[in-house]
Amino acid sequence: MYPNLYYAFKDLFGVEWSFLRFVNSFGFFVALSFILSAMILAHELKRKGKEGLLHPTEDTVLVGKPASIAELIMNFFLGFLLGYKILALFIMDSAVTEDPQAFIFSALGSWPLGLLMGGLFAWLKYYEKNKQKLPKPEKRKVRIWPHDRVGEITVLALIFGLIGAKMFDIFENWSDFLEHPSAYLLSPAGLTFYGGLICAGIAIALYTKKHKIGFWHLGDAMAPTMMFAYAIGRIGCQVSGDGDWGIANPAPNPYKWLPDWMWSYTFPHNVNEEGVKISDCVGKYCYELPVGHYPTSFYETVICLALFGILWVIRKKIRLPGVLFGIYLILNGLERFFIEKIRVNNRLDIFGMHPTQAEVISFFLVLSGLVLIVYLYKTRPPVKPAA
Repeated sequence: MYPNLYYAFKDLFGVEWSFLRFVNSFGFFVALSFILSAMILAHELKRKGKEGLLHPTEDTVLVGKPASIAELIMNFFLGFLLGYKILALFIMDSAVTEDPQAFIFSALGSWPLGLLMGGLFAWLKYYEKNKQKLPKPEKRKVRIWPHDRVGEITVLALIFGLIGAKMFDIFENWSDFLEHPSAYLLSPAGLTFYGGLICAGIAIALYTKKHKIGFWHLGDAMAPTMMFAYAIGRIGCQVSGDGDWGIANPAPNPYKWLPDWMWSYTFPHNVNEEGVKISDCVGKYCYELPVGHYPTSFYETVICLALFGILWVIRKKIRLPGVLFGIYLILNGLERFFIEKIRVNNRLDIFGMHPTQAEVISFFLVLSGLVLIVYLYKTRPPVKPAA
């Protein structure tokens, strides 16, 4: 297990670069998934634009105006956070920053660096706007295509995805949350994928309505994108050992061609520090599970990459907007529903049945996908690309 990139580089390349301790493995793969997915989404939106399925909108912008007080304050605040927290990781005493996540969510930081970076960011904004200043600011119309808004869509998905993932994790562990609220609210751990999917979906739906982007076309473009993002994000879960493992699997590997860790794994040095102490290990991340568990995050990565390939192949063959998104809901729901059978999760009590939260949501995702596809085929004609 590699709780952060320091351990990965030490094991794979034999180098010990202390600054890599600050790069959490799970966070690294989540960031990578957002970057790569944004590229895929931009590619799909451009293709739909060329086919005449998506159209640009005109926005009026004011140019030549000097930086406002609000812009200067916002840039100062962002620069202050960068210096106070991120840069402070590299210069403050190692005893304080040994646990980067705990440090980020604490009140500790470097005031001199925060003020310095805040002032620098504010000055850069002032300098940039001052270079573009006109004697008399003027309004101009600019044409913006949907693929030009990928950055905004990605930020929306990130912010509301994290909020939703944290909220649903709290709902799933409500009794424990009531006993230890700060442990949930101030911790970067504990994120539920479906919570992020639902909240980010609502935010993006409102965004598309505001900017007159075809919702179903955007949904179809995001279908393979989200499947790919989920697959890459699950690599972070597997590599860091963040607790998304399966149920105990002490049985010996029956498949000689399959590496043992793909069948059953104890997740040594897991980031959650769960299990039993590893002998001769000193410092953080010195625990492993007492028996092997199914590496369900690895299974999900493999399955979702295959499902991404299916969605990518059929995306041009389906001409009715929204159907590809419906297929995504079905595939996503089926994948998660069945993986839950060998996954460790809290169970609900619903009419004598004891499903997990993910099983309930995945069931409704499959149902929603089926209803959506039937509804679209009954009410809307296929759309042909423009010449």
